[in-house]
Amino acid sequence: MSRSIKKGPYTDPKLFKKMKKVKPGENTVIKTWARESTITLDMVGYIFGVHNGKIHIPVRVSENMVGHKLGEFSHTRKFVGHGGKMAKAQTKEEISTTTTTTK
Repeated sequence: MSRSIKKGPYTDPKLFKKMKKVKPGENTVIKTWARESTITLDMVGYIFGVHNGKIHIPVRVSENMVGHKLGEFSHTRKFVGHGGKMAKAQTKEEISTTTTTTK
């Protein structure tokens, strides 16, 4: 369920304190653990180091990110990939059959 319009978007108040110390467009990273904070127009141009559980991933905020959460741009799980040796062998077979039929 989404947040009530009456309440407005949630942003961590500590983020705004940290933003006042840094000018927009600077290359300084503002570290934060507040992944649930909604990106507002005031945040455009800043670089946030969003914690993913292990490290802080730098996220440069642009205008098309407004309305999303900071955590959406810092993935918490590493995608290793689907399949294994069998899947690689099948793709090699498909490639070899398509190249021989097109010649």
